[in-house]
Amino acid sequence: MQIFKTTKNMQTFIQNYKIKNPTHKIGLVPTMGALHNGHLSLIRQSVESCELTIVSIFVNPTQFGKNEDFNKYPRKEEADINLCKSLNAVVFMPTIDEMYPYKDDMQIKLKAPQSLSNTLEGKARAGHFDGVVQVVLKLFNIVTPHRAFFGKKDAQQLLIIKQMIEDLFLPIEIVESQIIRDENGLALSSRNAYLNDDEKNEALKISKSLREASKAIINGETNSKKIKEIATKVLEGLEIEYFEIVNKKLETIKTIEKNNTIILVVVRINGVRLLDNLWL
Repeated sequence: MQIFKTTKNMQTFIQNYKIKNPTHKIGLVPTMGALHNGHLSLIRQSVESCELTIVSIFVNPTQFGKNEDFNKYPRKEEADINLCKSLNAVVFMPTIDEMYPYKDDMQIKLKAPQSLSNTLEGKARAGHFDGVVQVVLKLFNIVTPHRAFFGKKDAQQLLIIKQMIEDLFLPIEIVESQIIRDENGLALSSRNAYLNDDEKNEALKISKSLREASKAIINGETNSKKIKEIATKVLEGLEIEYFEIVNKKLETIKTIEKNNTIILVVVRINGVRLLDNLWL
């Protein structure tokens, strides 16, 4: 089990590994720690398809807004390391100073594409995706993986990262992973740790609303407005931040488009933002 805390040591290890193992594939699983079964699914996918798997654990400050939960974001370093060890993954756990060695006014910054980043999560969290692409590109450059593994739960993030890969001609395959849920259907998230038992029970309405949307579509309903009405009835009593039906360009669509539709929902429960989605 190897743990790297500096970018230089991580890069040196990767460079030496590639020299010794030129045909091996390297997989990267970027995380912010507090690993759960959703993360473990991504790590297992990488371990199964790549000879070397790197798990980055870094709570990235540039993707948090001023009033968001950066300082309170769950951190479980020892548990995370043990989980990675059990799966034979190498850990990259840099400090903020390692990832952002220069003052803010000296940093080169990326801008996420406006059409994909100024809506939905980006509308609610200004600048969030600029921070995401900034840190993900840094991780790609440090680890230089052949494959990078991302979950579909963060749908907008996944689409933006795939666009970055295409725009910047990065030789990296993005592997998409299905949403992992608990035994009751709640989408796994590090922020679920903020919820008590009653709140977790209320949160089950989120996945239930998507199941109702799916049932309506299976039964032949294609009108987005009607599907939204059916699904949001399940969410009564919750603070709905948004419930949108869009295509893969994140454009609102009036009717369901096969293989080109995502239903996205975000609610707040006692101030905790919970997101889920359904890909059609």
